[in-house]
Amino acid sequence: MCCCFLLLPVLTVLTGTVEPVAGFSNGKVGVACGDMTPQHGYEPSPDPPPYSITVDKPTFRPGDNITVTLRVAPSSSSSSSSSSSSSADHTFFRGFLIEARDAGKLDLPAVGFFILTDPRQSQLLQCGHTQGSGLSHNGGTKKTQVQAVWEPPDAPPQRVQFLVTVVHDYEVYWVRIAGPVVSLRGATAAPPTVAPHTVAPATVAPPTVAPHTVAPPTVAPHTVAPHTPVPAQTTSPAALSSPFSSGGCGLSKSCLRDPVGCHPESDPHCFFLSFTADGAGRSVMFEVSGPAEGYVSFALSLDKWMGDDDVYLCVSDGGGVSISAAHVSGRTPPELETEDAVWGRAWRLADGVIQCRFHRNILLQNRFDLNQSYFLFLAHGRSHRGLIHRHHHQPLISTDQKVITGRPEDLIGSRSPLLIKVHGVLMLTVWMWTVNTAVFVARHYKHCWPDTTVLGQRLWFQIHRTMMLLAVVLTSVAFTLPFIYRRGWSEGAGSHPYIGCAVMALCVIQPIMAVLRPVPESPRRIIFSWLHSGAGTAAQILSTVCVFLGAAQQALLLPSPWSPSGLTAWLLWILLAELLLLIHRRRENSSSDDTENILFSQFEKWHHEEIPKVKTMVFVVFLIGNTGFLAAFLKAIASL
Repeated sequence: MCCCFLLLPVLTVLTGTVEPVAGFSNGKVGVACGDMTPQHGYEPSPDPPPYSITVDKPTFRPGDNITVTLRVAPSSSSSSSSSSSSSADHTFFRGFLIEARDAGKLDLPAVGFFILTDPRQSQLLQCGHTQGSGLSHNGGTKKTQVQAVWEPPDAPPQRVQFLVTVVHDYEVYWVRIAGPVVSLRGATAAPPTVAPHTVAPATVAPPTVAPHTVAPPTVAPHTVAPHTPVPAQTTSPAALSSPFSSGGCGLSKSCLRDPVGCHPESDPHCFFLSFTADGAGRSVMFEVSGPAEGYVSFALSLDKWMGDDDVYLCVSDGGGVSISAAHVSGRTPPELETEDAVWGRAWRLADGVIQCRFHRNILLQNRFDLNQSYFLFLAHGRSHRGLIHRHHHQPLISTDQKVITGRPEDLIGSRSPLLIKVHGVLMLTVWMWTVNTAVFVARHYKHCWPDTTVLGQRLWFQIHRTMMLLAVVLTSVAFTLPFIYRRGWSEGAGSHPYIGCAVMALCVIQPIMAVLRPVPESPRRIIFSWLHSGAGTAAQILSTVCVFLGAAQQALLLPSPWSPSGLTAWLLWILLAELLLLIHRRRENSSSDDTENILFSQFEKWHHEEIPKVKTMVFVVFLIGNTGFLAAFLKAIASL
């Protein structure tokens, strides 16, 4: 069937990726309450904001209600087409955050609370010590006006100023637009209202956000948020004087390590997680360590899919490490805790290795119960200015669930899911060994063993047909496995799945063409031969590209540079075998012409006795070499 061979140079595919920063179109922007800055990774717009915020009364008393309105400024809606900044249409906005603060102390948290007038457009946040002290959007739809009612606290400051951040789109937004100032009746009169485009001072205290409720676990595809801001911490972690030790793993503490059995005190490439419960049974001490450019983290999960899990982050912020707890809900960014879910924090930075230690109470409101069993995820990645980026390597996942407060164990894990491993094994078996062997036989051994038949067909044809049918079946099975694992299309796998779909289509087309092939005497036989050969060649070329790309996928990341070097050596091995038989064929044809009239009978005897021996020897050596390459890659996959 695929009666062709593949000779390709080493391909280097360079692809650039743009990593978005975590945005919250659902309006749950509690992590931004302090400085009111969206975590989008772009600078605020320097242009005057085309929005205004107004109130319905200039003074208040405790118990009064003030209607606050955010709308598109009339001048913007009438002259948006003449905007000097990239001609953007600023006649609407998608997101916002409104707070009321003490006008004399804008660095303090928000005061008072809001009452919703249209829950379809806005929602309440806790941006201070009071629930509802912040007001934000309830979705990313276009808006021209929103309105809510603000009620002052029982002991209000003398003057209150409204601040608003408005998001036009992901890259264009205005931060802390200064709104009107309202005064407590009987207090000193408020100064004139600041113009809408004047930005208030940006020095604010870290926000305090109420603990979120952990939803019941649901299975979700593995993903980690692209970029997540790290919250400020109320107490500074202490610096560790020495690195962590693997001593006691499996005896006095549980450990998860990659590579298996590595020692963080001496191996700078060791990823390490340990945990042990205190004698009183009230808390657990965690230690996490690993080489990373920005952060190391681990998660507690009820399954092997990231989603509705407890996450703990150790993020390098330049001269130190911030340690915080978070929660992941499916494909959304982690919801970071700004309250002290952990305590006894300590850290160490040395030689590119991040290490942190902290304690967590076994029973903690709105956090996972450490008396239960969970799968453990250990991940790492880059960070920039307090923002963590999506990790580029598959997390290390414990093979089995582990009770966090249970007896100490030396755990094992893998960075490659079982389904992806099976996918790799089947695809390599098919395209490194089965298909190449079938094509090799069809090209060079049609005229060998002329008197040997199997089930009424010549031996070479039965070998070729059987191996190709097996290749189609195994490819079909392997093709479905990544879709089962990802539960759909993989967005982060680059061009690998697209090329794989093309290979699968060609694998289906080839046997259909073979069934419909004309008889040898038909004038259309030559058309079939070219189509069959062309489709087979295309399938081999694309499959080899897929093999090179697949070896670099984070879900099946084979060692580098060993992996591309091994694949290149495999291609050269095929080239060598093909060249040997091509040279042999030319010598055979030359000898046949020279001896046609002189030594015909002697040549015929040599032809039927010696040539099959030479080809048989080459075939055996070819099989041994191909099998050796395949075995090396299968061993590498098994060790992941």
